[in-house]
Amino acid sequence: MAAQAPTTLWAKGLPLDQAIHRFTVGEDPQLDLQLLPYDCIGSAAHARMLTEVGLLKAEEGIELVQALAQLYPRCQAGELVIDPALEDGHTALEAALVAMVGENGKRIHLARSRNDQVVLALRLLQRQALVDLGTSLVDLTASLQRFAEANAEQPLPGFTHLRRAMPSSVGQWAVAYIEGLLEELQAMQGLWQRLDRCPSGSAAGFGVPLPIDRERSAELLGFSRVQRATVDVQNGRARHSQAILDWLASVALGLEKLCWDLCLYSGEEYGYFALPDAATTGSSIMPNKRNPDVAELGRGRCRELYGLAQSHRQIMSGLPSSYHRDFQLGKAPLLGALSLAGQLFDVLRRVIDGLQVRADRASASMSAELYAADRASELAAAGMPFRDAYRQVAAELADGSFVADRGAADAHTGARGRLDLDLAETERHLCSDWLQLHATALKALPERVFAVDGWRVAGTDPL
Repeated sequence: MAAQAPTTLWAKGLPLDQAIHRFTVGEDPQLDLQLLPYDCIGSAAHARMLTEVGLLKAEEGIELVQALAQLYPRCQAGELVIDPALEDGHTALEAALVAMVGENGKRIHLARSRNDQVVLALRLLQRQALVDLGTSLVDLTASLQRFAEANAEQPLPGFTHLRRAMPSSVGQWAVAYIEGLLEELQAMQGLWQRLDRCPSGSAAGFGVPLPIDRERSAELLGFSRVQRATVDVQNGRARHSQAILDWLASVALGLEKLCWDLCLYSGEEYGYFALPDAATTGSSIMPNKRNPDVAELGRGRCRELYGLAQSHRQIMSGLPSSYHRDFQLGKAPLLGALSLAGQLFDVLRRVIDGLQVRADRASASMSAELYAADRASELAAAGMPFRDAYRQVAAELADGSFVADRGAADAHTGARGRLDLDLAETERHLCSDWLQLHATALKALPERVFAVDGWRVAGTDPL
């Protein structure tokens, strides 16, 4: 049995089978590169708190924070490599601290466990990801808003069952996606509230027998409150990641339809839209082809987001309370989905920015039978029972005597004559303002945490 010298945080001097080590380490040396910058921030806040309550000497805490401040940009740039022998990013970060400041680097693990360390790093990453993804969705919504305003009154058939059904407009088509994204942006704010609780200080899930100040850690890291139940820090790890993945899957349910419409409506058989040249690709054999590969791949990526959400659910379900090593396997679907969603939102915005309407084709498709329901409703409003009006219009369509009234456009909320784009824009600005407020706070976080002046040290005046 091949063995290697133990270098893990939990090593007790016993040999470790290398095949088992590789199996348990898994993808952590690659995945944890994304967590390292947030681990630096969380560790600096932890060192500051320990110093303020007197568990670290002032010079020890300052030295740790200054070293973490130097490691932070290296971690952001991906320069701090995680050796598989070190198992994960948390061990690699501690090893880097020891290399920089000697034995004092080991003090960073005082009053913490890798259990709360990884949850904190994930929580910090998740907050930033929500703000970044939300900002991308606001940008996509703004692009759809401009497209809707430019084409608000352009007639377009409304479809059910992929068959032409009733008169609609390009504006009514676009505003459907605007309103759907606004709903998701508002749901995202609820997600933020779930994440706005600091897990630091929960350790392995049961707290620590030391006089730490969890509220101070939360304050330093910009959380509005502490996650009080320490066991729930571990119980909630999967719950919070699943909530984000389910939100992304919900967003994807709408964007998949957008991608489908772009594929259909830009095809020769419909011809209502023209995709930007930069969003199409050619055929390797047919000189005449321009294919909607971006929209098709976007459609597939949406389904990939569903799969990642389901993969995470399958891995994380069926576990008892507290920490289990299965949790490690939840990082890959979460981080993969966050990256994929960011690319998807950005690419679709670029497509919408270049999307053109072929007004002649759209108007030519507005055939008379589309107005049949309008006529039946008009007869019913005048006193005829609707089922009788329905049959009369059907008979007129059959014998060719039906005449469409193409001038009518209902003015109730949501009808093609009243899109309320101004109200949608107001809601979008509110979402944008909310995101900007939190983006500004997150941007200021590293500078505040890594600052070494103004500390409150136990039994002394501020440094």
